Amino acid sequence: MVNAVVLVRCEIDEIPEAAQAIAGIDGVSEVYSVAEEFDLVAIVRVPNHDDLARVIPGGVAKVEGVMRTETLIAFQVYSKHDLEALLNIGFDEGA
Repeated sequence: MVNAVVLVRCEIDEIPEAAQAIAGIDGVSEVYSVAEEFDLVAIVRVPNHDDLARVIPGGVAKVEGVMRTETLIAFQVYSKHDLEALLNIGFDEGA
């Protein structure tokens, strides 16, 4: 699993619509509206490094209202939650 944090700068009047569109992109698990230099933070979780190109420059950056993105690729994820187990709920192994 490859994890990335995408910082997104939007046209001010298009933040809610851009957030909804980004949240609908396969590979984006969450989108947060934030304060300061960037307007949105998108959490991306994809199986392979190559999938980042499809999701970020091929998806997030092309959403109407998005002016700029900056991507932070995670080397390691530290969490109290077992994200792999959470993301696989409902999927039977070997099915």
